[in-house]
Amino acid sequence: MFELALYEPEIAPNTGNIIRLCANTGCRLHLIEPLGFDLEEKKLRRAGLDYHDLARVTRYSDFETFAKAMEGKRVFPCTTKAKGYPSDMQFKAGDVLLFGPETRGLPNEVLSLFDQSQWLRIPMMKTSRSLNLSNAVSVITYEAWRQMSFKGAI
Repeated sequence: MFELALYEPEIAPNTGNIIRLCANTGCRLHLIEPLGFDLEEKKLRRAGLDYHDLARVTRYSDFETFAKAMEGKRVFPCTTKAKGYPSDMQFKAGDVLLFGPETRGLPNEVLSLFDQSQWLRIPMMKTSRSLNLSNAVSVITYEAWRQMSFKGAI
């Protein structure tokens, strides 16, 4: 399945929703510190309901440690600065979808590590800034999984 990575996530309920998404799609979640909340926070647990035990979550102390762990994998930074859409890509198992923090997105120093042809954006109206993080992760994850004919789904 896919790998989902959150770079310095800030809002516990968003991460809880994404944990639930991972449990339901078979994706592995990577959390890149610093986190804007404690993983034991009540809001995180509430949003993830009882799915925490069904999701595979790995924490990294910093981006460099995460990047080393992902060597050899295709990483797709998801950003409003991209030109390409998820529907333009051909996803495959093991691909990594990388998302930035809620208030500022992925920083330029992280984006610059990847070819712009790998950057992804969600189509939106011109007057819109962005979607909520957990919604954005869901939209792109389901497009990638759709391309794999929802492998593993019931």
